[in-house]
Amino acid sequence: MSILDRYIAQTWLRLLMLCLGGFVALYLVIDLIEKIPRFLRAGGVAGDILEYFIWKFPEMIGRTATFSILMATLLTLATLSRDSEIIAMRGCGISLFRISLPMLTLGFVASILLLVNAELVLPHSYARTELIDRVKIKKKGDQVTFKRNNIWFRSNSMILQARLFEPKTRTLSGVVIWSVDEAMNPISRIDAKTAVYKEGRWLLNSTVQKNFQTATGFAPQLAQTIELDLKLKVEDLQVLDSDADNMSIRTLKEYADNLKRGGYQAYRYLTMMHTKIATPFAAVIMVLLGIPFALRNSRSGGIAMGIGASIGIGFAYFIVNAVLLSYGRSGVLTPVVAAWGSNFLFMIGGIWMSMTVKG
Repeated sequence: MSILDRYIAQTWLRLLMLCLGGFVALYLVIDLIEKIPRFLRAGGVAGDILEYFIWKFPEMIGRTATFSILMATLLTLATLSRDSEIIAMRGCGISLFRISLPMLTLGFVASILLLVNAELVLPHSYARTELIDRVKIKKKGDQVTFKRNNIWFRSNSMILQARLFEPKTRTLSGVVIWSVDEAMNPISRIDAKTAVYKEGRWLLNSTVQKNFQTATGFAPQLAQTIELDLKLKVEDLQVLDSDADNMSIRTLKEYADNLKRGGYQAYRYLTMMHTKIATPFAAVIMVLLGIPFALRNSRSGGIAMGIGASIGIGFAYFIVNAVLLSYGRSGVLTPVVAAWGSNFLFMIGGIWMSMTVKG
């Protein structure tokens, strides 16, 4: 790495740390304002609340890094232009691509690190924050557990196990309910194809009941539907729905495969799975887009223009990405197109702008 590469890289990294620190701090303040009153009303102690927000940092970084990278790129080039350093580099025969190469390389490295964070770090940290919130702060007890495609719940003398949950239809599939005595000996078992949540109760469909306390073994009893008063609410289920952004790619794929095998549409979860891969690479796309934009406006705005452009480009990316993802979740677009579409469109825009910058 040449002296010039190190200089540009150090400038970019310094501004990235400044931008990322600022956005994470802003995210933290908003989260504190929203959650602290609720935690205090629930009787949470300071140590548990502090631990909760420490484990929240991987999520904060993942959500703010892309915008921070875009702003760092624009501010780096605005700073170099302000001090006439880009003019000096061009005067020495250094091409725009050569000037941009350190930032593009670092943007790609940042994308890989964000992918690692999303796949390996974030699922664990999210599970810890949920455990602290539910068990330590709200004192609800760890009655509902979700691991991969299995849901377990205990309510007094009943234990429920389900293979998967479809939040859109509020339906559990592959349900088994055990009734046990105080010594945990099985009394009876109910197998149901599905269980639907209606008006505060679970309605079991296509059931087979087995009573283990008969003198001559058990005789299966078939029933089309059974109403069960189980103290399990839909909102208590830890399933892959609104919080799927914090689940791993492998877990999302397994859940989507199970949904398809059960006859359900899996557009939503397949789109989320591909989004988990596509979103980190938005970082390098933002660098590619920010470089020609900053160079085209290097003489007419400086740092203020860089901040304004960051907000505008970031907002445009958010809108386009949100629209495409909504189409993907509903099945209008394929999951791959919905997840990668905004990256592709903004990459084409960045390449086109680069070709129009006077080299």
